[in-house]
Amino acid sequence: MRLENKVAVVVGAGQTPGETMGNGRAAAIRFAQEGAKVLLVDKNLEAAEETGRMIADDGGTASALAADITSEADCRAIAETCVARYGRIDILHNNVGRSEGDRPTTDMDADMWDTLFAMNLKGMFMTCKHVLPVMRAQGTGVILNVSSIASICARREPSQRSGVTYKTSKGAVNTLTHHIALENAEFGVRCNAILPGLIDTPMAIERRARERNVDRDAVRRERDERVPLLRRMGTAWDVANAAVFLASDEAAYVTALIMPVDGGLSAQIG
Repeated sequence: MRLENKVAVVVGAGQTPGETMGNGRAAAIRFAQEGAKVLLVDKNLEAAEETGRMIADDGGTASALAADITSEADCRAIAETCVARYGRIDILHNNVGRSEGDRPTTDMDADMWDTLFAMNLKGMFMTCKHVLPVMRAQGTGVILNVSSIASICARREPSQRSGVTYKTSKGAVNTLTHHIALENAEFGVRCNAILPGLIDTPMAIERRARERNVDRDAVRRERDERVPLLRRMGTAWDVANAAVFLASDEAAYVTALIMPVDGGLSAQIG
């Protein structure tokens, strides 16, 4: 198994309700399938515990922790709890993010800007801050930051205007990833970012269907048509499998990578 004897922290290991699998839950399940012990972190403890039950049913090892990554005390507790339960931290998978509330620049509320940046960027910085000393002491570790293909390209969805905050915060995640990779290379710590494109997750589909008052499948068809590769969205498993590779020793010489998982969507730039 590719992650045997590893310990992984998945931040955002629960998911919003919906018909399909979320990225964080899928990553946690795949890490466990590959042999890692997984600390499942989510603001919604019940959702994290449900992920834990799925892992246990599959024969894996995991435990849940409630935490709000906009609180530095909670971010510190994530690192301390993982070490207390499992003795080390080999993988930090940062999967929390939000676009709901975003607006075009002239319509954007400044307080909502701060709220989205606190979740999408500041929280990621703080989880890294408190996990890095553990990884440095070990002389090894992998940090995976889930960004978005929106950080490097944008195409407006039908009946929607682009929001400024999500794209900007995810672009900053890419910059944070580069900085952490270079700053910690001498300690044997790798840091990479995954940029999902159009993925069929509850967070992506349910909100759009609700806000536009259309059927979920209508949203799916519109999004499928925008993807060059086979005209279909990806799934959370596509993102999770990329995470497994980057977390494994197969990627031992890979750091500071900004990796699209997007079916060729970003190749349409220009």
